[in-house]
Amino acid sequence: MTRTLLLTTTALLLSAGVALAETAPPTLAPQAAQAPVPTGPTTTAPLADSAQQGVLVFTPDFFADQRPDTALDMVERVPGFQIDDGSGARGFEGAVGNILINNARPASKNDTGSSVLSRTLSRQVERIELIRGGAPGIDMQGYSVVVNVILKAESSRQSVFSANRVFFEGGRDVSGGSYQFTAREGERSWGVTLSDGVSMSDSNGRGRTIRRDPSGVVTRDEQTVNDGYGGGNSIRGNYAGPLAGGKIDLTARIGVNDWQGYDISQSPTVFRENQSAEDGVNGEFGLTYTRPLTPTLKLETRLIHEFSDYDGASTYTVLNDGLDQPEQVFSYDGESSESILRALVRQERSPRITLELGGEVAYNMLDTEQALTVGGVVIPLPSASVKVEETRGEAFGKGTYRVRPNLTLEAGLRLEASTISQSGDADQEKSFFFAKPRFLATWTPMPNNQLRFRFERELGQLDFSDFAASADLEEENVFGGNVDLEPEQRWISELTYERRFWGEGVLSLGYRHDEIVDAIDVIPLADDLSATGNIGDGSLDQLAVSLTLPTDKLGVPGGQFKVSNSWNHTEVTDPTTGETRAISGVRPSQAEFNFQQDLTRWKLQWGVFYLAGFREPRFDPDQRQLVRISDYKQAWIEYKPTASLTLRGEVTLWDDFTIDRTFYGDRETQTVAFTEHREIDPRTFYRVSLRKTF
Repeated sequence: MTRTLLLTTTALLLSAGVALAETAPPTLAPQAAQAPVPTGPTTTAPLADSAQQGVLVFTPDFFADQRPDTALDMVERVPGFQIDDGSGARGFEGAVGNILINNARPASKNDTGSSVLSRTLSRQVERIELIRGGAPGIDMQGYSVVVNVILKAESSRQSVFSANRVFFEGGRDVSGGSYQFTAREGERSWGVTLSDGVSMSDSNGRGRTIRRDPSGVVTRDEQTVNDGYGGGNSIRGNYAGPLAGGKIDLTARIGVNDWQGYDISQSPTVFRENQSAEDGVNGEFGLTYTRPLTPTLKLETRLIHEFSDYDGASTYTVLNDGLDQPEQVFSYDGESSESILRALVRQERSPRITLELGGEVAYNMLDTEQALTVGGVVIPLPSASVKVEETRGEAFGKGTYRVRPNLTLEAGLRLEASTISQSGDADQEKSFFFAKPRFLATWTPMPNNQLRFRFERELGQLDFSDFAASADLEEENVFGGNVDLEPEQRWISELTYERRFWGEGVLSLGYRHDEIVDAIDVIPLADDLSATGNIGDGSLDQLAVSLTLPTDKLGVPGGQFKVSNSWNHTEVTDPTTGETRAISGVRPSQAEFNFQQDLTRWKLQWGVFYLAGFREPRFDPDQRQLVRISDYKQAWIEYKPTASLTLRGEVTLWDDFTIDRTFYGDRETQTVAFTEHREIDPRTFYRVSLRKTF
């Protein structure tokens, strides 16, 4: 089936290109918004957009009070927009986020939109378009709202140096930095970025773990401390310029990374230590080529290749009453890769109608080996050594129809066929076929008010690591691999209302319902093991609210207050007990508060961020876990003495959080073996950073 679809996709793409080229009216000009004018004063947020075909335009003057360094600084201040860099899932569709640069997404999935914008100076930005509900010639990739950053074509050269250091109270301090050179001459641009990155965990610190038997008697009372840190070094090159009547975008990256961590738990009689380390090499290559075929017909092709090679080990030792317990070691090494070839033709038949037809082929691979030893004796694990391969083909088509200036409809269909095979400890091959319809509607019944509706079948992308065994020795969790894992499916219905007011004010209310097929959670295996697997059908109901409130009219000039929250209710049938419960890892509620103010007179910006406490349940055949997160607070200040220099300082405070676990001695009866309460006091940490442009 897969081979058939791949051949069919290629044939359709070629024939469609010829057919559309023959039938396209040659006298019509492209309808994409190439140079719209601002819909309001340049220093004021635009509100009405009927004349701009769904596009709100923000010029650099709008962001002047914020003194932005980069294009990312500007996009983060666009009212009513929240950056989404995509899921990073296998494939291209929906995995690359809601940021466009010059009408197109970045050439690589891992070189995200926000990453590209962070390397783009603010003075290079000509305008920023906020596209709500689609616009002619714009690939929305399933998003109802995207940002399109249009850059100037002027010649320039610049270097940017940045450095940062993070200071942890009672922990290891870490440092990083980067150097970036970019140049532009006419339609050509190129650059190189050297990066010394920082990896860290903000949840590390000291705590206490208490275990009790079913009668409440304390069987373990230990002080704990944990830490984790690492980093990575990489080099990236970019090039964009004209080629054969079109435009080519190239990006390539190679990097190395490492991670070390420890978790220590001790009492007067017991000392437990878990040491972990991992090293890896990863890289990517991306190519995008676009070319007009006729005045209304455009070809877009993409080639993406990513790879990684890694190895690591986790060692767990226990000293009990002066006696060493058998040492446990979980070691692993592996490699993975993804290759994607995608092509489409897009025809703007009129100012009101855009058609798109294309296809995508992809190959994904994970080859890994794991081993668990206790006292030097190998413990067999399901799928300890496994190679997973997927060949996938997809054909798709969609149309965008602007019924009238205030109403836009988009409908599309994707047909996907794939074959997943496993070899090693398990030999198996499965084939899948899915039809994925999508319908979007955007209605602006009056200025400043908009309704957006989405109905879509979404196919979850499998994590190939779930096919292989894994272990968390300190938590006493050993997971087997699951060769029978299948993609999760969701039928999504979503309705959003947006109201704009006071220039930068935006209120958004949204409701979403998911019917979930083959929900992914944790399933029981033989030999008292567990694994990631499909547990049946379920549902999600979500209510989301967000508010952006300018404070000028409240007596606080230059300020902006943001608040958002989402309430989630999920249901699924537990595979062990048969009872209805929530889906693991879904937080019932999570509220965020943010305030920032521009003090133009002193060349300062400051702000505070507050994440309210929340709960996160997790379910396993042998235990149940509830993480209770306390309040998370952050304050920052930024000083820009000149247009080329930025100094920033921030402090992060996190109250204690707890992890409660209930362990079962018997899966069938759910008899409690013991309970565990763990408290962790995360370290306060401070970050200072410098950015200099030459």
